[in-house]
Amino acid sequence: MKKSTLLKTGIIGTAFAALCCFTPVLVILFGAVGLAAWVGYLDYVLMPALIFFVGLTIYAYTRKKKGECCKSGNKSAQK
Repeated sequence: MKKSTLLKTGIIGTAFAALCCFTPVLVILFGAVGLAAWVGYLDYVLMPALIFFVGLTIYAYTRKKKGECCKSGNKSAQK
């Protein structure tokens, strides 16, 4: 997977999980659809998802920075 794709996936996933964790978006949506019984289990899914996507974002960012650092170092060594 490309470094930029990995970073974009991490950022989008983090934003979506944070939006669902910190606002009652899913509670209202599930209530409107008739799945209000599942609202009690959202904490078991959303917090691990948020932690996973934050970790993915950090991993992709450091990997991208490390790649840029190595590329610039190699170019200067070749000149």
